[in-house]
Amino acid sequence: MMQLVDLFLKEGYIITFASTANASEWSVDFSSLGISTETIELNNNSFDDFVSQLKPSVVLFDRFITEEQFGWRVAEQCPDALRILDTEDLHFLRKAREEAVKKMLPVTEVNLFSETAKRELASILRCDLSLIISEFELELLQNTFEISSKILYYLPFLVSGPSTECKKEYYTFEERGGFVTIGNFLHAPNVDSLLYLKKEIWPHIRKKMPDAQLFVYGNYAPQQIKQISNSEDGFNFKGWIPLLSDAMLFGRVCLVPLRFGAGLKGKLLDAMVYGIPSVTSSIGAEGMYGELPIPGVIADNPLEFAEVAIELYTVKSKWQKAQENGFTVIEERYHNTFFVPPFLERIELLQQSLENHRNNNFIGQILLHHTLQSSKYMSKWIEEKNSK
Repeated sequence: MMQLVDLFLKEGYIITFASTANASEWSVDFSSLGISTETIELNNNSFDDFVSQLKPSVVLFDRFITEEQFGWRVAEQCPDALRILDTEDLHFLRKAREEAVKKMLPVTEVNLFSETAKRELASILRCDLSLIISEFELELLQNTFEISSKILYYLPFLVSGPSTECKKEYYTFEERGGFVTIGNFLHAPNVDSLLYLKKEIWPHIRKKMPDAQLFVYGNYAPQQIKQISNSEDGFNFKGWIPLLSDAMLFGRVCLVPLRFGAGLKGKLLDAMVYGIPSVTSSIGAEGMYGELPIPGVIADNPLEFAEVAIELYTVKSKWQKAQENGFTVIEERYHNTFFVPPFLERIELLQQSLENHRNNNFIGQILLHHTLQSSKYMSKWIEEKNSK
């Protein structure tokens, strides 16, 4: 989301960031970026007044749940505004994989045709354009659900990568130490991944490397995560860290044993940016590297995961090669110059032919019509109920 904000800022857009969430000590200081903020309420027609006065030319929804709540209001008050959905990842895919793991089934046997899928796909169809972060998910939408490519847009991470000068200042193999893992623990895949790492993988690593240390960074950790921290077995929970670089630049290997999830994994991108090789699962690597050399190793079996992690940690030549692979992936797969100009051009073209574009997605217009009616009166009923 912040990469998208930066993209629009650089293009000269005037941005208003509207959210139902309260600001916290970890919130971005939007005012320092020249961005206005607005607190909005669910099921309250005050949003109608706000958006009609603002008259945006483009509205970007942060995930489908936001579009469900406010999309019909935007369509009603600002019919000429281009509506873009930032999917982040496909929630229905992630939830289906989570259910499979809970039932001890292979993630290849997931039930994709769920209620969440119906809601998320409806949201995609209602919008003028949906941003898809993973090529795997783009293919899934087009091939399995036959969503038109005209309303989908592949837009992965947008980075410039470390400069040659920065790379020269990075700590060397010998100067780095410890395994690292990082994640937001409000996110279910990260909680499962860490518990899996503690129970199934870390004992194998410690058996062969009795002095090995793992440093866990992340916010919003539930009690079950805090309880597994144990300095005696080298499993150190550090919590929130102000600067990601403080974690990534010092560690030697990043461990990401995700068993379910979707989209692209920011922690693996960060690992490449900061020159720390990683070991991850097939789910973690999905959509990340394309046909390019992997900046580490992919392993799904706990024992194999531990063994390749140890090898990557102890064999300097493999570590250095993995680090270089990461820099290559950043430059050849995620560099913002590949994606920003075509994306801005797509937005401009859509704005010039919006009516025709919407007519070509008439099923989406039908869904919007019925959603507008049903959501509108449900919301008004809730609003009336709350006023009593």
